[in-house]
Amino acid sequence: MLAAFATRIDPEDPLSCLEIGPRPQPEVPPGWVRVRVRAASLNHHDLWSLRGVGLPADRLPMILGCDAAGVDEDGREVVVHALIGDPDYRGDETLDPRRSLLSERFQGSFADEVVVPRRNLVPKPPELTWEQAGCLSTAWLTAYRMLFTRSGLQPGCTVLVQGAGGGVATALIQLGSAAGYRVWATSRSEAKRVRAVGLGADGAFESGARLPDRVDAVMETVGAATWTHSLRSLRQGGTVVISGATSGPNPTATELNRIFFLQLRVIGSTMGTKEELEQLIRFCLAKGVRPVIDSVMPLEEAREGFARMAAGDVDGKIVLTRP
Repeated sequence: MLAAFATRIDPEDPLSCLEIGPRPQPEVPPGWVRVRVRAASLNHHDLWSLRGVGLPADRLPMILGCDAAGVDEDGREVVVHALIGDPDYRGDETLDPRRSLLSERFQGSFADEVVVPRRNLVPKPPELTWEQAGCLSTAWLTAYRMLFTRSGLQPGCTVLVQGAGGGVATALIQLGSAAGYRVWATSRSEAKRVRAVGLGADGAFESGARLPDRVDAVMETVGAATWTHSLRSLRQGGTVVISGATSGPNPTATELNRIFFLQLRVIGSTMGTKEELEQLIRFCLAKGVRPVIDSVMPLEEAREGFARMAAGDVDGKIVLTRP
């Protein structure tokens, strides 16, 4: 079968480690199921994998990709929940100490087929296209959990989304606006700021700009480059929810004095549960919200998609498709 996979690890030149070509069909363990992939979207996780973050060399070659929508062995149209946990674990899957994502321990979704536990399948509603459904289980699920599970926000609160162009950020803007939050966004790009307002943001500002007012919560996926601005944008008792650090994990100043003096909350958030994925799909249908798709390309052209994401030249999700 055709797949996009990591052949080696290189933190400095990750794209040199990507290969697109034939791979053996994965075996199907008991309790697992084979899914014919119709659409799968790129995430920064895929680039980090090529750099060796979460993917040691002894697991190579590894098919990349977390998101997927496709058809299972019974002919059902499904969305794949990308978090693979211990089958004996009970409770919030994101807290399972043995959890992983597709493409970390198990072969990922950038292929003709992906094999996952049967419990990881969620029905795909007909209202969603393959491309839209293929965007939901990583970036959009991450955004849903940040806003509705981890932040503690109520409708009417003001939320700042740092870095308006990425997949998680565009999801945060759309979901937050649909939920009744006042959403502000930042970006270095004027075009992306205009796009953010078009997606529902109540205001969009240059990265690092002084805001009209302090916010109740900041959704932080950028990391070191925006950390100080995130903390200084919060009201007393406000919350910053972190789900990523694409610009680096180590800011030059941690601002501990500000955190304790203003009683700020710093909350981590990772992926989401299968139940939250089901809730996300219902929310999208009820509110008419759909993922922003930057571009759609066949799996054979995955290298172009990876290069665009690495350059930061994206507005929404890049989707890889199979016939």
